[in-house]
Amino acid sequence: MITLSLRRDWPTVSGDTASDELRLTDLGEREIFAQLLRPRYGDTPGFGDDCAVLPRVRFDGGELVATTDNCPAPLVDRLGEQDPFHTGWLLVTVNLSDLAAAGATPLGLVVNYTLPRQTTVRDFRRLLDGVDACAAHHHTAVVGGDLRDGDTLQLSATAIGQCAPNRRLGRRGGVAGDRLLLVGSPGYLWAYALLVHGQARLSTAETAAVRHRAHHPTAQLSAGRLLAESGIARAAMDVSDGLYTTVRTICETNQLGASIHTDLRLDSVLTKVCEQSGVRPFDLAQTWGDWGLVAVVRERDVETIVGKLAADSIAAQEIGTLVTPADGLTLESAGDHVPWRGTEHERFTAMSWDSSKFDMWRAQLIDSPAT
Repeated sequence: MITLSLRRDWPTVSGDTASDELRLTDLGEREIFAQLLRPRYGDTPGFGDDCAVLPRVRFDGGELVATTDNCPAPLVDRLGEQDPFHTGWLLVTVNLSDLAAAGATPLGLVVNYTLPRQTTVRDFRRLLDGVDACAAHHHTAVVGGDLRDGDTLQLSATAIGQCAPNRRLGRRGGVAGDRLLLVGSPGYLWAYALLVHGQARLSTAETAAVRHRAHHPTAQLSAGRLLAESGIARAAMDVSDGLYTTVRTICETNQLGASIHTDLRLDSVLTKVCEQSGVRPFDLAQTWGDWGLVAVVRERDVETIVGKLAADSIAAQEIGTLVTPADGLTLESAGDHVPWRGTEHERFTAMSWDSSKFDMWRAQLIDSPAT
């Protein structure tokens, strides 16, 4: 997501470069960012990072950060389980995951509900249950919000967090030679989709475990704080739109390329799903819906930070190296390098997030894995 810091000295808009006659779909999210938002807000602290900075506010010596996100329709709704609880849980996760990327501790959430007039009390109660359960799981709570009626369901939240003094993480800070770490256990959402559609079969207990993880994605708040407060991480970003988009954004932000390993490790139960369905572990790992983090660290610090995370039962693995921009964005396997052409979810384009594309994405995973 794009976040903007709060300022009193708002800049003029004379730097906007896009023609007024263009439509946003003519630009796409990346050019909207480059041509309309960066000229206005590019000099604000934290511009383009997962969280905005409140530069004039200090809390116990640390920075306060904020993020706001709309809630997409949960893909689990496409798997036959349309419980508003899942939507409420996801609304909190997507916002707290941005705080995790900054290394922040959540202080509270403000939630905005626009609900169709025919919404039942039961459905609203289940939505609230999901919001509150996810907030409690992450040791925070809803502190306010807004309620209104509308023609369609629209949900958004704003999360406020605190970073330790001089320890806020952003997307900038990597140099060629730094290593990329994937923090978290990817692949559960789409592994569950493969199970539901019969591409794989596990025991009842294993299926229930995968289902639970798919329905309850969690923000990597503990990992983010550890990465930030250790002083080891140079940059970080949450994996909200898939591994490809995340790595590409880090590379573009730091004007670098990346060489990514394809031998990523998955949890053992997901390895079984891959073996049965014929999906490469890397292709399952580069999907989205699990809200991990990608962190940039020096080569000499990889073993140290992976060990610190493991001590807190947090999975992490090295997935590649930042390289010069001339080397581009590639996948490395058995010594060979090929261009990485992963799936994007750029807003204001044909590939913008839309749960109606679920069957297309599943077919890509099974029939023609992206490289």
